[in-house]
Amino acid sequence: MFSNMIIGRYMPGDSWIHRLDARTKLVLSIAFIFVVFFANNVIGYALAAAFTLLAIMMTGLGIGVFLRGLRPLVLLMFITTLLQLFFVQTGDILVHWAFITITTDGVINSIVVFVRFMLIIMFSTILTLTTQPLAVADGMESLLKPFKKVGLPVSELALMLSIALRFVPTLMDEAQSIMNAQRARGVRFNEGSLMARIKSFVPLLIPLFVNAIKRAIELGDAMEARGYRGGDHRTKYRILTWHTQDTVAMIGFVIFTIALIATRWMM
Repeated sequence: MFSNMIIGRYMPGDSWIHRLDARTKLVLSIAFIFVVFFANNVIGYALAAAFTLLAIMMTGLGIGVFLRGLRPLVLLMFITTLLQLFFVQTGDILVHWAFITITTDGVINSIVVFVRFMLIIMFSTILTLTTQPLAVADGMESLLKPFKKVGLPVSELALMLSIALRFVPTLMDEAQSIMNAQRARGVRFNEGSLMARIKSFVPLLIPLFVNAIKRAIELGDAMEARGYRGGDHRTKYRILTWHTQDTVAMIGFVIFTIALIATRWMM
């Protein structure tokens, strides 16, 4: 389960996407989350899916890596889809049984939410798979630098982001190890009722939180022992540089956005 989690993992490569500036990928990832909501018909979502698939192919990692990474999120996507299916009551009634009512608008909204959810996750995952965590933190710090004038602790936020991205895969691997140990002791995570399955995760969460807190304390002590001081006085080993390919990526995304907006009037 957790071994398939790819969010937060960096996979080395030399693809065109790998070589893009971290700031470019950050801006495009955030912009895509908003732009995808411009789609309101089949043509729009097909265009968004094609653009996402093209970006995935350009990473050189293959679509299978991204699909495997979606498996741990299937339950969350399923619950979100069901909420739309059962709680949207407008449109023609398709099924009505006791307190359950499924309408045409509910079905359409659930499909739309599922597609949006999947596209956003897959496109955002490109950022972490093709960008080193320190580069992501440096890119975020560079983009937020103007907010220093209003007192925003940009350096501290970048540090927290880099630490979070660095330790997400570590915590996932640790959770998988604890789960395997619990399975060896007879715990069955995929058996019984829903409540029984939820209770079976308690022996997993407690040691995971304890280890996470212990790791955070050790990291803080190590940083203090090495005399870490944040802020503007720190130098950068890797300097972010804007290249022609970053400009091309931005122009390509603008063209995609214009085309996606244009699809709103095609049907």
